[in-house]
Amino acid sequence: MQHVSGDAMRRRVVMSSTIGNALEWFDFTVFGLFAAIIGKLFFPADDPMASLLSTFAIFGIAFAARPLGGLVFGLYADSYGRKKALVVMITLMAFGTGLIGVLPTYASVGIVAPILLLLARLIQGFSAGGEFGSASAMLIEFAPEGRKGFYGAFQTVSQALAFALGAMMAVMLGKTLSPADFASWGWRVPFILGILIGPVGWYLRRRCEESPEFQAYLTEKAASAAPSRKTTLGQLFTKHPRELLASFGLIAAGTAIYYVGGVFLPAYAASELKLPLSDAQLGLLAVSLANVPLGLASGLLSDKIGRRGVIVPALLLYPILYYVLFKQLVAEPTTAHLWQLQAVGLILGVLGGAVPAFMTEIYPVGVRATGASLMYNFGVMLFGGLAPFINTWMVQTTGDKTAPVYYIMFAAAVGLLGMAVYRRRA
Repeated sequence: MQHVSGDAMRRRVVMSSTIGNALEWFDFTVFGLFAAIIGKLFFPADDPMASLLSTFAIFGIAFAARPLGGLVFGLYADSYGRKKALVVMITLMAFGTGLIGVLPTYASVGIVAPILLLLARLIQGFSAGGEFGSASAMLIEFAPEGRKGFYGAFQTVSQALAFALGAMMAVMLGKTLSPADFASWGWRVPFILGILIGPVGWYLRRRCEESPEFQAYLTEKAASAAPSRKTTLGQLFTKHPRELLASFGLIAAGTAIYYVGGVFLPAYAASELKLPLSDAQLGLLAVSLANVPLGLASGLLSDKIGRRGVIVPALLLYPILYYVLFKQLVAEPTTAHLWQLQAVGLILGVLGGAVPAFMTEIYPVGVRATGASLMYNFGVMLFGGLAPFINTWMVQTTGDKTAPVYYIMFAAAVGLLGMAVYRRRA
């Protein structure tokens, strides 16, 4: 590969990480945005709520593959390089996404349809598992000194772009297609377009060099008395328990907020509160777009006042506002009240701007991608991926339409506990 200057390579890394990551998360999140129609097509449609619950179950089960993907790709990235891992992951995601776009429905093949859907989701989950740790490590390792928060925030920006892109496509398809056309073929469009991430992501990531910090680590390892460059789980769990707990707590809080607001709420507003799904998707689109500059500003702020000074206030404020506005929405279900509740998601942009840098810089280079990926995916699996299913089940079982607020409050408490446990190393 032709040598380029440090600044040019930095720009290339930011672009490839942000665009590649956004395309990958677009594929992963669009499933949730189309959960209502997928439920009707891939499960017996006698009971709409039961179909939605089944779809959210598959949405959540797919997250079980993510810790495995995080472990495999994290260890690979810490042993052989971030770049190689990122190239493989984006190719695999394209395959899983394209598969969903061409699957037969329950009406065509019966029980085989949800089984194939689950297989495609497991492929997506395995691929997405290593994305956060490896991409975040790449970003902060290329960042100039004192700008790691800003560079790490591009990880959050890419996820906001993914939600914005998914919501934009959902709104456009919903507005331009008849219900019959949307159910017949329109819902497949985002998944088939998602196949494009394979060649685009492969090209972008192949043009990046390995991070200088990781190259220096390999050189140091080669010169040491123990030249093996393989990362082990033993090193991670025995030497970094506080870092692991802090990472898990932060991701538990952040992803619970992310998936309740971005996946559960639109479907819940449409099926339970009888509000137009397009209104919920429009609100999600507006908040996601606003979180792009907000996330970058938050990352910059965390470089100046510290990560904790940004993260802790956001974790305290979010559940309070969510509690008040969710109860208002349930008491009086209107689009205005829905949009007010969705606007609380702007705090997620603030939180997310500081988290990627915090999650990766607390680990040394040799265990960075593994530690961040593993805890990220356990947190996402338990508090994010299962959030739509658990919240739907809580509402259905208790009969309390405001039950999701307690889930958010619990998740925020877990995040604050993680921050309390962590102590910065000398």
